Amino acid sequence: MNLREKKIDVLGVATLRSLCIDGINKAKSGHPGTALGAAPIVYTLYKYYLNANPKNPSWRNRDRFVLSAGHASMLLYAMLHLAQYDVTIDDLKNFRQLDSKTPGHPEIHVTSGVDASSGPLGQGIAEAVGIAMAEAKLRKMYGSEVYDHYTYCLCGDGCLEEGISQEALTYAGFMKLNKLILFYDSNSVTLDGPLAQSDNTDVKDRFLSAGWDVIYVKDGNSVKDIKKAIKIAKESVENPTVIICDTIIGYGSKNQGTSKVHGAPLGEEDGKNTKLSYGFDHEEFFVPEEVKEDLIATFVNRGITKEKEYNERLKEYSLTNKELVEQALALENNDVSSLLVGENLEFKELKEDSTRKGSQKVLNHFSKMLPNFVGGSADVAASVMTSLDNQVNFTSEHLEGKNINWGIREFLMAAASNGMLLHGGLRTYAGCFLVFSDYLKPAIRMSALMELPQIYLFSHDSLMVGEDGPTHQPIEQLAMLRSIPNTLVFRPCDNKEVFASYKIALESTKSPSCIILSRQNLPILENSSSYEGVKNGAYIVSKEEKEPDIVLIGTGSEVSLCLEAKELLKDELDIRVVSMPCFELFDSTSKEYKESVLTKFYNRRISVEMASTFGWGKYARFNFGIDRFGASGKASDVVKKYHFTANDLKEYILSCVKELKEEN
Repeated sequence: MNLREKKIDVLGVATLRSLCIDGINKAKSGHPGTALGAAPIVYTLYKYYLNANPKNPSWRNRDRFVLSAGHASMLLYAMLHLAQYDVTIDDLKNFRQLDSKTPGHPEIHVTSGVDASSGPLGQGIAEAVGIAMAEAKLRKMYGSEVYDHYTYCLCGDGCLEEGISQEALTYAGFMKLNKLILFYDSNSVTLDGPLAQSDNTDVKDRFLSAGWDVIYVKDGNSVKDIKKAIKIAKESVENPTVIICDTIIGYGSKNQGTSKVHGAPLGEEDGKNTKLSYGFDHEEFFVPEEVKEDLIATFVNRGITKEKEYNERLKEYSLTNKELVEQALALENNDVSSLLVGENLEFKELKEDSTRKGSQKVLNHFSKMLPNFVGGSADVAASVMTSLDNQVNFTSEHLEGKNINWGIREFLMAAASNGMLLHGGLRTYAGCFLVFSDYLKPAIRMSALMELPQIYLFSHDSLMVGEDGPTHQPIEQLAMLRSIPNTLVFRPCDNKEVFASYKIALESTKSPSCIILSRQNLPILENSSSYEGVKNGAYIVSKEEKEPDIVLIGTGSEVSLCLEAKELLKDELDIRVVSMPCFELFDSTSKEYKESVLTKFYNRRISVEMASTFGWGKYARFNFGIDRFGASGKASDVVKKYHFTANDLKEYILSCVKELKEEN
């Protein structure tokens, strides 16, 4: 590194830090600590190594960068501005303001150059693992001429304290993701004080034991040393690499090295003095022309050149691999609707069976249609039925595999699947028991927030789990899942509805779907829907003779229970039975359709679901459910104990009718 280059780098880092100070001060809100301490890392990465084109931010073969320490978002926004993305000085001045392009934490679809929404600590690491997995698999599927890039991630002490980080780093080591490079901003400070008050982990040994290469940068302010470390990391042919950079939180501030600078603006006086400590004596939001020109000459021109070279290689490759390239390009945005045109699954194959077994048949049906379909479970493939036939596990030795064995890592499974979808080119599914959806709920929320069409399949959906008892019998999980915005929750009543649920989930490009499956066998219902009814969210399974005295609204296994109760009461009441597999789709239909299914008479409606009644009040006055934890025993005995048989439902219906008559 010559003297001129060193001088411009010092000025570039000072400019980046100063923009962070100014933006956070103007917002009177934000996290300057990590932004100032880690600025040399981000600057060095973008100037010297990251291959991306700000003129085409969605270029498929760009390197990806995930800011797992998302609270340092101002650092990313300032770097994107200097790197000539569509982030202006005015955008930096509007940091954390309503409807700005520079929100409090990075969000895709909002800011040009942001590759992942991040901020819930640790999830960004897992997203980066998923992105790197997608790159490796797609490179195997289509060739390095189509996909061949690096994934970079910046994390801090907080990210590594979160449990998901351990899930992520052990799996990345197992997968030998050598094109994943993680920067660890080691400043030894958390929000409440020194890291030492909560952690004394030997981080180096932690990564080494998980199969990572470890590079240590003693001076986190040294662009030269960081540059050398990245060069070495890129030479790895087998393992992911962590670059541990010792940094000083809030570097230059009077409160540097302490938690005081973690999450509060420096203020005018300290901000000015901090900038002076960098040798930067300019007005607020000032960018020296030489810094701008230097990054155009390095980052911008390199990216433009790399994309041009890529396009030339791809064009030549297409001459002999036309169909392969066309397929890759058609699927890069996660839209597989053009491939969902084959024959429907023969419903004779979907006989009376548990919906988890029906789910496996449907997964295999769609897998044959979708070359980019990949997924698995958190070590319960044999129970949740996620395995695809004639496919090996997706591992470092078998990147062609479609079955992913995530191990007992539910949270990673979901967050890394988000990363795979963020990369583009694959469609993913992930499975576990419904009760353990609690373990991965934060990642489901991020799927919905990022508008990713992830498919979650959750089996063992009720008290019918039986002997495993209340720890494994879901009660409140359906209500939890239904509360997440932009999330489709399907609870199919039979395997025809299972087929419909998957098809609708695969048609989605902007919403995750949760498909809730039974352990016990369910009959194929005569009038159940294999698409249209499920697409509307609810529909009539069994009509009344004249005018309904009662409308029973069931989901999953309880739809057949409703039909049994109707049969028991056929001489006393005229009952309509409705299957409501998806609240969210039903809510999106017209008022006229809603009334055609449920009638106008709210007081005559009874919901029936073997779970918490929370949320059912919007559809029905009376709610037949279970609002306490379950018990261990044979499924049939547990159901009797909790009064959830057809006879119990019959008696409940009669009590509701009696109450209505007394009111009139």
